[in-house]
Amino acid sequence: MSETVRTHHRVRASELVGRNWLNTGGKTLDLEALRGKIVLLDFWTFCCINCLHVLDELRPLEEKYSDVLVTVGVHSPKFEHEADPVALAAAVERYEIHHPVLDDPELDTWKAYTARAWPTLVVIDPEGYIVAHLSGEGHADGLSVLIPELIAQHEAKGTLHRGSGPYVAPEPTSGTLRFPGKALFLPAGRGTSASAGSWLVTDTGHHRLVELGTDFHTVLRTFGSGTKGYADGPGADIDSIKPTAQFNEPQGLVLLPEDVAVTTGYDVVIADSVNHRLRGLSLADGTVTTLVGNGVQRLLEVGPARVDEDAAGFTGRLSDHPLDVALSSPWDLVWSRKLNAVVVAMAGVHQIFSFDPISGEVSILAGNGLEGLLDGAAHEAWFAQSSGLAEDADGSIWVADSETSALRKLVIDDDGTVAVESAVGRGLFDFGFRDGPAAEARLQHPLGVTVLPDGSVAIADTYNGAVRRYDPATKTVSTLARGLLEPSDVIVDHTQVAGKEPLLVVVEANKHQLVYVPIPKEAQQVDEGAVQTHRPKSPVAAGPLELTVRFTAPTGQKLDDRWGDPTQLKISSTPPELLVSGGGTSVGLLRTLELSADVPDGILHITARAAACDGPETADGEIPDHAACHLYQQDWGIPVILQADGDTELVLDLRGMD
Repeated sequence: MSETVRTHHRVRASELVGRNWLNTGGKTLDLEALRGKIVLLDFWTFCCINCLHVLDELRPLEEKYSDVLVTVGVHSPKFEHEADPVALAAAVERYEIHHPVLDDPELDTWKAYTARAWPTLVVIDPEGYIVAHLSGEGHADGLSVLIPELIAQHEAKGTLHRGSGPYVAPEPTSGTLRFPGKALFLPAGRGTSASAGSWLVTDTGHHRLVELGTDFHTVLRTFGSGTKGYADGPGADIDSIKPTAQFNEPQGLVLLPEDVAVTTGYDVVIADSVNHRLRGLSLADGTVTTLVGNGVQRLLEVGPARVDEDAAGFTGRLSDHPLDVALSSPWDLVWSRKLNAVVVAMAGVHQIFSFDPISGEVSILAGNGLEGLLDGAAHEAWFAQSSGLAEDADGSIWVADSETSALRKLVIDDDGTVAVESAVGRGLFDFGFRDGPAAEARLQHPLGVTVLPDGSVAIADTYNGAVRRYDPATKTVSTLARGLLEPSDVIVDHTQVAGKEPLLVVVEANKHQLVYVPIPKEAQQVDEGAVQTHRPKSPVAAGPLELTVRFTAPTGQKLDDRWGDPTQLKISSTPPELLVSGGGTSVGLLRTLELSADVPDGILHITARAAACDGPETADGEIPDHAACHLYQQDWGIPVILQADGDTELVLDLRGMD
């Protein structure tokens, strides 16, 4: 029997407790009703890009083992808006989740299972005992080994029950658009409309692009077959050629300068988020081509995985062969005049990339891959799921950094040197709805940004349902509009009549529409408070704290020790004074930290990595050169409070097996 399924010191799974159930036809589930099935608890929150990656990783397993495996999504929200049951129901529909979901707004089940990160996976065997704790992404291969082991074990014991699961599909939403993501104005001569221009929209929920007239109702053209997938080729029904090109949740769009478009043969670059690719669209004939990306999500390594080289880190130029580059959830795009390149918000790895359409060069422009809010030189900066980009008159790039609820800026010198600054935002767990001086102002998970004619910046403040404004001259924040349903993008209207005030175009994702919003002469001042993520703080004692990160390689894999210790920890804290010693980067998954008695509370930032490769081993026990290798990684932000009787040990699971 494999080590992964031994049942000594077994721990009984805690009951599933929450406010409501989705995707069950109104029925309440409990573990007794799921007895006899392998249960996979997926602790997620719908803002989290890593959680969305895991949803896609699990789909093939759910389909293959549909008669024995029941996935239960435990939605434990990070942001206040995510605790809204209507917003959660929309997210479950948007991401096409085909398993039961427990609404856990008070984090009751999260706390019962001692989850410490989004995403966290817990595997429960058919007898109701926990067999695995997994954090982060990339566990599909390990689960594909563990599940058959559990099936064999419990079929032999007679404790496995085959049959259909408890999932009940909800009523679908219909309409021209379905959860649109981003929009792009096509001036006269570039789109279908020869006079007024038109709007190109990523119809994300329908996996296609739609060209709309300026009334936002007239459909001029569609691009893509409308079926989720990946395929290049004809994208529009032109000359009776049926579209065969496919997208998978497309997001950001950028229109190339005309001279660049003539040279490249395509007009628009598309962030095809779930396909982890950049695609090109010719507006003349509707042809779709792949420009960047091999379809392999970045960080899931396909060659030797060396953790002493920062796989997610700042390496500058990546490749002259763009189809060989691995991307991770590209979310938005903007053309940089200073760089003569497309700038890409690479949400999945918390970095900003650049792509030169002429040379094909792909580079990391800013961010070292660590998740959080840290300014400075490009290679030192931290981002957190950047999701919106806009260029200002000086050539700086404004960034909607969603997970830190922040507005950031890339300042690009004439020589291409980049520095990162923050205008609004405090960190991963600070958000709210507050106007006023930027240092005290709060946003909530913004996804879009645009520069207004006066040089100020409008922000699609998504989870506040608002459009906010940041004035760089006065360093203040105000509110332009509210009452919107998850605005995912905001753009200055380019069709206004001379002499009239410009309008904003807002992509209202959860109302499945584009709307015009006037820019008021006097903005509102709103103060509904500044809050922090509703997560329990771990009580710890000042002084030594023994940190252990558990990792067990899946059956059939071996730790990749060809270049030394294949594990690594990176540790820092907010505030920095919390850590007296033990910070920094070093190999190994054990570390002794020294916590200051002078800091009452804070956050420990912990990144763990482990590299393992597939077998079989060679006769001398070595990993063969052709072996497929995998890099496991998780970032934790652990809120802690210093107490005299607090814990002196902290145990985290990267891949812990019971």
